[in-house]
Amino acid sequence: MRLHHVGILIKDISGAAEVYSRRFGYRSKTGIVHDPVQGAYVQFLELPGDRVFLEFVAPDGPDSHLWNGLNKGGGVHHVCYAASDIDAACAELGKNGMSLVRSPVSAVAFHGRRIAWLMGRDRALIELVEEGPDGGI
Repeated sequence: MRLHHVGILIKDISGAAEVYSRRFGYRSKTGIVHDPVQGAYVQFLELPGDRVFLEFVAPDGPDSHLWNGLNKGGGVHHVCYAASDIDAACAELGKNGMSLVRSPVSAVAFHGRRIAWLMGRDRALIELVEEGPDGGI
């Protein structure tokens, strides 16, 4: 596995992307993508020469499970690792004390590649994504 991205829960993706571009030099890697399965809008940004992306995540409406976290202030939401075999990675992490929060499902933001969600006793939310053909989004 390798670190793929850090997800930040925010209310306004466009505004945050503008601020991070101006402050830190991020560039948009993708447009804003709606994933109805996740109940979210997401956008990925990158720093030139870096392989770890920044993902802005916003709820797609008041029924999204993300509203609760946003109402508590948002901020860093999850850390994502890319795995060549997501099923084996889920099993291995399970043996190492992590609980599967959501089994692997297809994700719009990753062109149909699967993602899974896990959590350990530290309550840190971990996302796994199937490795893309070029290591990117």
